[in-house]
Amino acid sequence: MILSLLFLALVFAGLVIVPLLLLKGLLHLVIWIVVLPFRIVGAVLGIVFGILGGVAGLLFGGMGLLIGLVALVASLVLLPLLPFVLLFGVVWLAVRAGSRRPTTLRRTV
Repeated sequence: MILSLLFLALVFAGLVIVPLLLLKGLLHLVIWIVVLPFRIVGAVLGIVFGILGGVAGLLFGGMGLLIGLVALVASLVLLPLLPFVLLFGVVWLAVRAGSRRPTTLRRTV
């Protein structure tokens, strides 16, 4: 009895499960072949955009470094001149306040 059940299980496996496994492998192969061009295009686009992104990153990084250096140099040069600028502003305001020029424009008819 047990041997006959074992034999029936092996027959079932041979007649049903093995062809289904072969069909699964064939379907997997067909899907892989259909998807392969899209994978190739995706890889090529990934490489191209990776290179473009790297170049853009280097350019923008260089621009940021250049702007930072200009700001650093400008602050190192202009910061010591700040007291003179403030003094000139105070003198300019004092001279302007002491002038006899009218502050509003008058229209002559």
